[in-house]
Amino acid sequence: MSKILVTGGTGFIGSHTVVELYNAGYDVVIVDDFSNSNPKILKQIEVITGRVPEFVELDLCDEVKVKAFAEANTDISGVIHFAAFKAVGESVQQPLKYYRNNFYSLINVINGFNSKLNLVFSSSCTVYGQPDVLPVTEVAPVKKAESPYGNTKQIAEEILQESCAVTPELNVIALRYFNPVGAHDSALIGELPIGVPQNLVPFITQSAIGKRGPITVYGNDYDTPDGSAIRDYIHVVDLAKAHVAAIQRLESNQAETNYEVFNLGTGTGTTVLQVIEAFEKATGQKLSYTIGARREGDIEKVWGDVTKSAKDLGWTAERDINIMMSSAWNWEKYLKDNSF
Repeated sequence: MSKILVTGGTGFIGSHTVVELYNAGYDVVIVDDFSNSNPKILKQIEVITGRVPEFVELDLCDEVKVKAFAEANTDISGVIHFAAFKAVGESVQQPLKYYRNNFYSLINVINGFNSKLNLVFSSSCTVYGQPDVLPVTEVAPVKKAESPYGNTKQIAEEILQESCAVTPELNVIALRYFNPVGAHDSALIGELPIGVPQNLVPFITQSAIGKRGPITVYGNDYDTPDGSAIRDYIHVVDLAKAHVAAIQRLESNQAETNYEVFNLGTGTGTTVLQVIEAFEKATGQKLSYTIGARREGDIEKVWGDVTKSAKDLGWTAERDINIMMSSAWNWEKYLKDNSF
């Protein structure tokens, strides 16, 4: 079976994807520098899968070391690239941090393998900005980014598309995520923010267990049913399985062109207040929250049309918001009783 390189493979989405790759029979090598994750996740992957992960600690912004790694690992047939910083709010405050890491890490990987690569790229629905039409499809216009993070995803897609246009050996699928949440059924891996969570669901679980104070709902005056922002939340295990489907599509030469784009979501929008309500219903935990001002960089509402993913990738999301919330809570309870 093919060997797949997973960059950022100890992170939230990366670790779940490694598990699903093992389940599908792939060999995997993980590269990470733990700038946004914890080394203990490697042991958790081993417990879940019964396989000791092959791991190399490496900063992908180091061009020389990435090139040496690629030359020493010529048996790698594909790459799934997660090695990007991803917090919208932080990117507004530290734009250069995001531009440096998110571009260099991608370019160095492509150059390291001499552009002869099957690459699945972790993109984002942020490339759409505030869409004119919902649900948003893959052919919707890419609008001016609302944050430096969103801009890195837009520009990275342009880099990949333009590279593919002149490099037939480079085959890319860009997966535009909506909002990944939840945790593995085993509760052994999940979202593990460093510091104060920038995303809603880990803040909810940390608030519920007593690590944080009340949740802040950023804005209640949007043009939505309850005034809070709408997102398309997707369970991380469903998302991980989509990456396996994408690498299989590339390796079996099923792609229509050497650059393709797919939305990954449930196709359903959920407001922030509805997420809070779903968590309380799924877990029995009462949450405390306050209403704050709108947050810079946020958009009002977005959810995806996932028809293309169902048709061409043969993939659809299976887990609903209640499973997302209960699995995230089980992971938070695991963290309370185990040192990370």
